[in-house]
Amino acid sequence: MFEAPQKAEPSVSKGLWIGMVVIVLLGAVGGYFFIESKGSGARQGSTGSVAAPKGDPDPVRDLKIQRTTMDKDRNGTSSVWVVTVENKSAGYGYSKIQYETTYVGADGHVLMTNKGTLPDAIGPGEQKNCTVNDPLYPAGTVRYMMKITAATAQ
Repeated sequence: MFEAPQKAEPSVSKGLWIGMVVIVLLGAVGGYFFIESKGSGARQGSTGSVAAPKGDPDPVRDLKIQRTTMDKDRNGTSSVWVVTVENKSAGYGYSKIQYETTYVGADGHVLMTNKGTLPDAIGPGEQKNCTVNDPLYPAGTVRYMMKITAATAQ
């Protein structure tokens, strides 16, 4: 009549627990080797000297204008440029970056061209935002452009 109580089986089997532990251990070991492989590469690179850049510096090719915005000043007579320049060179930095702005009228003729120098130097692989002022904004401008014309390699 009275029977001994039977043990309740756990809802999760031991095999499932063992499988989860194995997966966690494999992930930990994989993570360890991944971190070690990244760290050893950095150590090898830091013991060697810095490699010299290949080829001659070419600022017109290396320096790319990513974005320009041009607004007029409060009086409407001068141009205020905000320009983003990226140095695509991995080995050369540039300073004394010279630029040229061109203002074109509705008939397609150039109204005025101004030249200037960007105030900041830019290192290898860097991107910089600069603000520059052009002395005059010509009346009748419908299109305007900015380009890099020269720079001094560092």
